[in-house]
Amino acid sequence: MTLPRPHRNDVYAAVAAFLSGVLLWSLDLYVQREAPLPPWATLVPLAGICTAAIFRRPLPLTTLLVGTLMLVADLFTHGSLITLLVFTDTVYAAVVYGSAATARRVPVGSVLFTVASTAVLLVLLQEPEGLFLGVLVGMITIAPAATGAIIRNHRNAADAARLRAEQTALLAEMDRVQAITAERGRMARELHDMVANHLSAIAIHSTAALSLDDPATTGRALKVIRENSVAGLAEMRRLIGLLRDSSEDREPVAAPTLAGLESLVAQARTNGTASGLAFALDDRRDTALPMPAPVELAAYRIVQESLTNALKHADPGEVRVTLSQDPTGALTVRVSSPYGSRSGPRAPGSGSGLVGIRERVALLDGEVDAGPVPGPPEGPGKIWCVRAVLPVRDDKEPEA
Repeated sequence: MTLPRPHRNDVYAAVAAFLSGVLLWSLDLYVQREAPLPPWATLVPLAGICTAAIFRRPLPLTTLLVGTLMLVADLFTHGSLITLLVFTDTVYAAVVYGSAATARRVPVGSVLFTVASTAVLLVLLQEPEGLFLGVLVGMITIAPAATGAIIRNHRNAADAARLRAEQTALLAEMDRVQAITAERGRMARELHDMVANHLSAIAIHSTAALSLDDPATTGRALKVIRENSVAGLAEMRRLIGLLRDSSEDREPVAAPTLAGLESLVAQARTNGTASGLAFALDDRRDTALPMPAPVELAAYRIVQESLTNALKHADPGEVRVTLSQDPTGALTVRVSSPYGSRSGPRAPGSGSGLVGIRERVALLDGEVDAGPVPGPPEGPGKIWCVRAVLPVRDDKEPEA
């Protein structure tokens, strides 16, 4: 069996204790003057308990058992004060470095041992001196065990506090990462929704201007390109200004509302003329009922992204935007456009627009569907339909 490596400080302390005991022995300083064994026998328990004390950290329970045997053996010699002191340290080490079960049992055992020893001494001596000796037994057993229990409890509390601090720091870091991720997602959605519409119109009309040898068409296309370029730059500057301005007293920027859908559809109508697209808005809402700002912003951005996708991919025909509310007040946004193989100029798509729509709807716990569906009998065979249902929650307290 390979013994564990002892701690360096324990080795130094054990050697110092043994040398101190040898010094007391050389000076004839003993605990008791009369003993059945010669004076040199005092060094045997001293050497045994000091050797065991070297392993007080890796083998605390074994050290305590060996120390107890050496203390009993020391009773038959003249006795060394150092042996008693080292034994108290073995009791302390058993509680501090031992297992949880050992840390619980040693203090209880020391109390029981002290009480039993005091009772035996009183019976044998029949004098109050037995009670005094019982107090001495308690000093070398109960006192170090209680001290070890206090130190162990403090260490456990410190470890628990350190673990809580690490967990708190980890949760704070997770919250920070989630907040950054959410903010990046919001910024990406806003940037895409604000700029993609203008860039799509620029791409479509620039392609038309390059492919058609018609000065009038080219002039109209360049006019639309310039208007969308100026509008896109303005939106970009506004967004960059918001990102750079971290002051708390800046003026809040008004978020888009459903009242701006008319101008949004009119702008799409201008941009989609070259592609043979017509745009219509069918607002069936009860405009007298106020709509929460998050719902209005989400609905506006859904319509904006759907119109952008229609400019990119829709066949010639009508793009219809329909807004309605059910009895619960939930807002339904439906944007339909002709679906097929478009032959005219087409702007490339990244697929992030539909992702942004789904994210916006998910933030409001709504529902969204996007894809080709059968069209009306008098219309095209298929249409591309984006349908989002946005719940409207009443945050007011219910009346008693």
